Formats: sequence, structure tokens, C-alpha cells
Amino acid sequence: MTTDNPPRPFWQRRVRDPLVALFTQGITPDKVALTLGVGTACSLLPFLGLTSLLNLIVGLWLRLNQPLLQTLNQLLGAVQLIMILVYVRLGEWVWQAQGDRFTITEVLQVFRDASIGEFLQRFGWAGVHAFTAWALTAPLLIAAVTYGARPALRRLASKRLARP
Repeated sequence: MTTDNPPRPFWQRRVRDPLVALFTQGITPDKVALTLGVGTACSLLPFLGLTSLLNLIVGLWLRLNQPLLQTLNQLLGAVQLIMILVYVRLGEWVWQAQGDRFTITEVLQVFRDASIGEFLQRFGWAGVHAFTAWALTAPLLIAAVTYGARPALRRLASKRLARP
């Protein structure tokens, strides 16, 4: 007995096939909309340097399209920087914090001149406030982006399928 399919080389089985699966994963309109919603929320986490890891973990857990998540993460980098202060102020309001307000210039100066411990002592509660606001708004952001993008993505997919 002979088989019609010869054994495939190692690189195809272990490198190419997983990469092709990764790039084609989650290509339905609804899954792309969910990817955009989750990716937006994860990309706006108010802590620098953690969004790529968060997108990776959540994307693997929910089986979302990783290239789309990571591209979205990079595109939203500037928005994340702006949103950090927004989340801090919103978190201060949620916690009814009466502490002194700080400026970005002050944060950068302390970050540059102080140790990590001194920085966390001065701005640690700002991180708690920012995380609280992000955690409260993330589900709303996911829903808004997902359900907002879904109709357009469905129309786009139906036009694509209708083409001869």
C-alpha cells in the first residue's frame, strides 16, 4: 500500500502550519469584531509595557486573531498614553480621592530622578485609581467596539462573498 501524501518536512509541520493557522484564525466577521473590541480594551491598559502581553494572553485564551490584536495594540499606543491620565482622574473620582493632583511633567521628573520604591510610594495610588477606572470601563468599551463594528464587518463579508 502506498500513500498519496508523502510525509511533510519538519519546518512545514512545526513552523509554517502553525503560522498559517495563526494568521487565518478568527476570520468570521463576528470574531473580527470581538477581536477589535477586546484588543482595544487590552491595548488601553493604563500600564506601559504590559499591553502586548495582555493581548497575547487574552487572545490565546479567547482564540482571537493574534496578528490583528498586536497590530491594533501598536496603533493604539498614542491613545493609551492619553488615556492613562484620563483613567487616573476617573479612578480618583470613583475612589473619591482627595489627594494632590500631579502633572505628567512631575511624573516624568520623579520617574527619572527617584528609585522605583520612591516612584511607587508617590504614585502607587494613581496606579490603583487608573486600574480601577480601566477595569470598570473595559467591558463597556469591548461591547461598544464589538457591537459597533459588527454590522460593517458583516456587510463587508457579504459583499466579498457575493463577488463572482
